Amino acid sequence: MQADSSPFKIILGSSSIARRKILAEMGYEFTLMSADIDEKSIRKDKPEELVMALAEAKAGAISQKLPLGDYTKDAVEPTLLITADQVVVYEGAVREKPSSKEEAWEFIKGYSGRQAATVSSVLATNLKTGIRKGGWDRVEIFFHEIPDETIEKLIEEGNVLYVAGALIIEHPLILPLVKDVMGTTDSVMGLPKALTEKLIKEVL
Repeated sequence: MQADSSPFKIILGSSSIARRKILAEMGYEFTLMSADIDEKSIRKDKPEELVMALAEAKAGAISQKLPLGDYTKDAVEPTLLITADQVVVYEGAVREKPSSKEEAWEFIKGYSGRQAATVSSVLATNLKTGIRKGGWDRVEIFFHEIPDETIEKLIEEGNVLYVAGALIIEHPLILPLVKDVMGTTDSVMGLPKALTEKLIKEVL
C-alpha cells in the first residue's frame, strides 16, 4: 500500500539511516523522532527479550514527548509509531554498539571465517487506539576470512562504531566477504520488511 493512499500516518522512532531507507523502500512516507533512552540500563537474558524491551522503551520515551490528545481525536486519521532495535549474537553472547575502536576491531575480527546472528525487533503502536504489536526476526550470517586491512579501513571510516556488533553486511568492503545469509538483508540492516508490514496491518 502506497503512503499517499494510506489512511494513516507513520512516525519512525529511529535515528538509523538504514531503517529510514528501508521504510521509504516499502513505499511509506513518515516523520522522524528519536528516543533518548539509556539502552545500557535495560538488561534481559535473551537477545529476543532485550530487543523487544528496548523497542518498548523507545516507544514509551517518544510517546511522552508527543501531545497524545491530538492523536486520539475521533476525526483524525491514525498515526502509527514504529520503533525498533537490534543486537548481534556471537557465540551466544549479545553484542550491542561497540564502546571503542578496540572493541569494534575485536568484534569484526571474531566474525572472520565464522558466523554471527542479528536479532531485530519491531514494535508498532497505534497512537489513536493504543493498540501495540511487536515481534522479532533472527538472521544467521556466515563469513569468509576478513583481512586485517579491511577491518582497519572499516574502523578508520567509522560507521561500524555506531551499529550493533560493529556489523554492516551491506558495506562494500564486507559484502564480498559474506559467505551466506539465512534470512533477509533488510532484517540484518535493522528493519525486517515482512514483519513491519504485518505489524502495521495488525494495529490498524
